[in-house]
Amino acid sequence: MLELYHNGASTCSQKVRMVLAEKALDFVSHPIDLIKGEQHDPAYVKLNPNHVVPTLVHDGAVLIESTLINEYLDDVFPDVPLRPADAVGRHAARLWLKRFDDSAQGAIGVVTFAVGPRRLLLAQPEEIREANLAAIPDPARRAQRRSVITHGVDAPEFAGALARLLGLLDDVESTLAGQDWLSGAAFGLADAGFLPYVLRLDHLAMTPLLAARSRLADWYTRVQARPAFPVAVSEWLPGPVLDLFRAGGEEVWERVEALASLSR
Repeated sequence: MLELYHNGASTCSQKVRMVLAEKALDFVSHPIDLIKGEQHDPAYVKLNPNHVVPTLVHDGAVLIESTLINEYLDDVFPDVPLRPADAVGRHAARLWLKRFDDSAQGAIGVVTFAVGPRRLLLAQPEEIREANLAAIPDPARRAQRRSVITHGVDAPEFAGALARLLGLLDDVESTLAGQDWLSGAAFGLADAGFLPYVLRLDHLAMTPLLAARSRLADWYTRVQARPAFPVAVSEWLPGPVLDLFRAGGEEVWERVEALASLSR
């Protein structure tokens, strides 16, 4: 039995759900409300000591870290393979996954919390907001989160995070000139790993950044047309959260557009 502790709008949850859907795997859903801080609940922290989602439980085995979860799923359920058959292709796909984990995930977190839920978080009672911040186990990530919630796009971390994401978009655009998918000839783990970043920028009303890159925009259209997309993504996206994200993005778009121009 597969059990998934996840959040509808979470980037890391989205990529795991995408792999589950591509493989037509059913799972028992355990939603975690990140705004309320349920990821810090002691019972959940016993499963995931990093205080993040997702966590997959398979026949009693607890699995964390979304990239590793997806590789596990591809190992255990190989009937729909999501990695290239050749070693060179697998290496190329894993380079993308490493970049997502090492750079893009932190950058999208900065951009998200500086724009999307920031207004909602600032409206919380200070003691609740501070308690949730204090529960983040990594001191650097805790300080960064506090900074972007406090200062928004004026936070010192924001411009650099946006530049890293734009560099990633440019490199994907170049790669797609020679192949249909980041994973090679077919949709795979690298594509599932990249999708949440494109999706988040779109939801934050930063869609022009995607539209300016025609091959990437075409890739995004093709991913959304896959049968797995509504099962993994659309059905889990809460409308009020999307409205909040889009409103926040529209409010700061001129600033973002100026920073994007400076980074090119």
